[in-house]
Amino acid sequence: MQLRAALTLLFVSIAAPAFAERTPAPENAEVYLVQPIDGAVVTSPVTVVFGLRGAGIAPAGVELPNTGHHHLLINVDPATIDFENPLPASDELVHFGGGQTETTLDLPAGEHSLQLLFGDHNHIPHEPPVLSEPVTINVQ
Repeated sequence: MQLRAALTLLFVSIAAPAFAERTPAPENAEVYLVQPIDGAVVTSPVTVVFGLRGAGIAPAGVELPNTGHHHLLINVDPATIDFENPLPASDELVHFGGGQTETTLDLPAGEHSLQLLFGDHNHIPHEPPVLSEPVTINVQ
């Protein structure tokens, strides 16, 4: 019986974020890219600086009112994102669950789209989503 209880507890702790309700977006929250600017011609590695207004940064797993953390979409169409569940981590959807506000990316030459998406303590986008305007850059 103890094994069954332990397995149930393990399942609930793993699955709970998938069943969590979306956190309301902080009123007037806005994310944006400080750097690079739209249309920039850059060389790799590219420094990307995140901006935030109307909310605070808290690491993943830390539930505080009106906070969240950044996720960077690289060449991702937001229409393909499931806003109801935790965001999957990948090379194109990068998590900054430690509360980071900038990063350096090694990007291949060519045109790239960058966009920020604010997520709650469970990596779930707020309701409504707090999404920056996309920035298009050209890597030389």
